[in-house]
Amino acid sequence: MSLPQLSEFRIELPGNGLAHIVFDAPGRSMNVFSEAAIVDIGRIARWLEEADVKGALIRSGKPTGFCAGANLPEIWAAYDTILTTPKPRRFVAAYEHFFRLSLALRALETCGKPVASAVAGLALGGGGELALASHYRVLTDDKHAAIGLPESLVGLLPGAGGTQRLPRLAGVEKAMPALLDGKRFAGEAALAAGVANKVVKPGEEIAAAESWLLSSPEPLQPWDREDWAPASPAEVSAALVPVRQAALRSSLGHYPAVFAILDCVEFGLPQSLEGGIRSEMTSFVHLVLRPEPRSMIQTMFLGRVDYERLERKGQLPEVVERTVAAVREVLEASRSEAAALACAGFSGFGDVAPLRDRCLPGYWIASGDVRAARARDVLARIGEAVRPISVGRSDKDLRIADYAAVRQVGYPAYLGGPYTYAASKIA
Repeated sequence: MSLPQLSEFRIELPGNGLAHIVFDAPGRSMNVFSEAAIVDIGRIARWLEEADVKGALIRSGKPTGFCAGANLPEIWAAYDTILTTPKPRRFVAAYEHFFRLSLALRALETCGKPVASAVAGLALGGGGELALASHYRVLTDDKHAAIGLPESLVGLLPGAGGTQRLPRLAGVEKAMPALLDGKRFAGEAALAAGVANKVVKPGEEIAAAESWLLSSPEPLQPWDREDWAPASPAEVSAALVPVRQAALRSSLGHYPAVFAILDCVEFGLPQSLEGGIRSEMTSFVHLVLRPEPRSMIQTMFLGRVDYERLERKGQLPEVVERTVAAVREVLEASRSEAAALACAGFSGFGDVAPLRDRCLPGYWIASGDVRAARARDVLARIGEAVRPISVGRSDKDLRIADYAAVRQVGYPAYLGGPYTYAASKIA
C-alpha cells in the first residue's frame, strides 16, 4: 500500500514491521498543530487501517520537543471567518471546523493498530491530545519533557478530547489542575497519574515504545474495552463540587473557559467517549464565539510570546514602561473604587464573593450592577490615560504593552489589557 501524501508528518518504515510517524513541521523550529497537521492525522489513521504494519510509533523529528500546541494564529483567523457567517449558521460552521481534530484523533485510536507515542520534550495542547489518543505513552525523565493541556491559560479548552481522555486516565482529582491551571505531567508523577505508561532515560524512548508495539498488544483504549464502566453522573458531579467552588472564588466567574471545562467533564465523563467528545465540542464552540478567548489569545499568547522574547534580549519597546506607569497611576487614584475593581478582576484590591456561577453572555462589566458601572468608569479613565501612548504604535507593540499591564499591574486578563479593551465593543 502506498504511503499517504503528508506535509507536517512523514512515515518511515524501519524494517521491523512498525511504522514511525514522525512529526516534523517544515520551516519551524518547534512542531505546532496546524490545519495541515490535522489533515495529516486523518490520512495517517486511514492508511494505518489498511497498511501491513504491526503498529505505529509517533515521535518528533525535532530536537526541540514533541509539539508545542495549537497554531493559535490559525484559530484567530478561523474565528474571523466564522464571524462572517450568518448568525443562525455560525454554531454549525464553528463546530464542523473545530471538530475535525477530534475526529482525526478518534480515527487514530480506533484504527485497529496499536499506536504508541515516544515523548521527548514538551507535548502541550494538541501535542498532549495526540499523546493521550495513543494507546501507550513513553515519556523521557528530564526537566524538559512533560505532557500538558494549557488551553485554559489563553481562554480556551482542550477541544480534541482532552477534557474526556485525561480524567478517564488520571481520575478527576488529578486531571483538574492540568485542565484548569495548566499543570503539566512529568516524570514519575505522569506515570503515577496514568498519563505516561513508561518513563525512561532520554534516548531510550523509541526503543521502549517499539518494544511495547512488538509485544502484540491489543489496540484498544481503556474506555473502548468491554469491561469499561463510566462514572455515574452523580459521582462526577460530587467530585467536581469543591473544584467548582474553588474555581468560582479564584475567577469570580470572569473566565468562561474554566466553567466550560468543568461542564465538559461533568456532562461528558458519564457518557461514552463518542458522546463525550461531542459534548466537549459543543462547549468549545460556545466558548470560542465569546469575546474573552479572542482577547486572551491576543494578549496572553501573542503578546506574551513577543514580550518574553524581547525581554530576554533587553529590547522591550518603551511603550511598555509608559503603559504600565499610566495604568498604575489611574489605579492608585481609584482606591476609593477598590470594591468595584476587585469585582472586575483587578488584583491587589481585596477579595470579593464570586459574581456568578455560570458565565452569562458578554462581560460581567456590561451588566447593570452598580459595581460594574464604577469598574467601567475606571477602565475608561485608563483608556484615556493610555490613548496618547498608542498613537503611531504597531499592533505588536500594543499587544506587548497589554501583556505587560496584565503581568505587572494586575489588569484583568479576560479583558485582554487596556488597548484590547479599548478596541472592544464594550469599552
